[in-house]
Amino acid sequence: MTEKHLSSQFDSELNGVSSRVMELGGMVESQIQQAVYALAQFDTEAADRVIETETRVNAMEIDIDRELSSIIARRQPTARDLRLLIAISKTTANLERVGDEANKIARMVKSIIESGSSRALPSTDLRIAADLASGLLRKALDAFARLDTAAALSILKEDDLIDQEFDGFVRKLVTYMMEDPRTISASLDLLFLAKAIERIGDHAKNIAEFIIYIVKGADVRHTSMQEIESALQ
Repeated sequence: MTEKHLSSQFDSELNGVSSRVMELGGMVESQIQQAVYALAQFDTEAADRVIETETRVNAMEIDIDRELSSIIARRQPTARDLRLLIAISKTTANLERVGDEANKIARMVKSIIESGSSRALPSTDLRIAADLASGLLRKALDAFARLDTAAALSILKEDDLIDQEFDGFVRKLVTYMMEDPRTISASLDLLFLAKAIERIGDHAKNIAEFIIYIVKGADVRHTSMQEIESALQ
């Protein structure tokens, strides 16, 4: 992931913190998979595993942030190295927030199970969106490990698919609620879940933007796709 420097110790520190980020990413990805399984099977035990992992995710995010602060203070990196460390810090924060979203999904699934809410609503559509979001995060982590700007650009485009799934799902839920007011409570639960899934896709998109920032030094947030493609040429 990193280039060679005159200081082998600096290289070791950069590689070490990068490996910790990948480890955190794997932990968060597992959380999402467990949350999706809990949603698909209405499985309380799977939901509990997601919630239990949250403490470890939070602790690792704090450790990585502390390590990054130490490296910056001691090494005073410049140019690309500083961009890399800043992007790692922001990526770590986004991964922790993905864990938060997975935790929200797990807690809501438990709430739905405990309340005995109807399962006749379109939860299958929700699982499709969740699989898309999980896949997008996996691609973002792989692209981050390789600093692959082409893959990052592809991720930015794919995020639109998740947004479209979310919009379609909301329209479907509105139809259910209008046709049968008794489904309003359960529909609102699913809407909460859908929003959490959409946010996971947003965080994957953020990680893709950080890759472009590291490699090109360009902040492409709030930038049109055409401008991003131009920056990568």
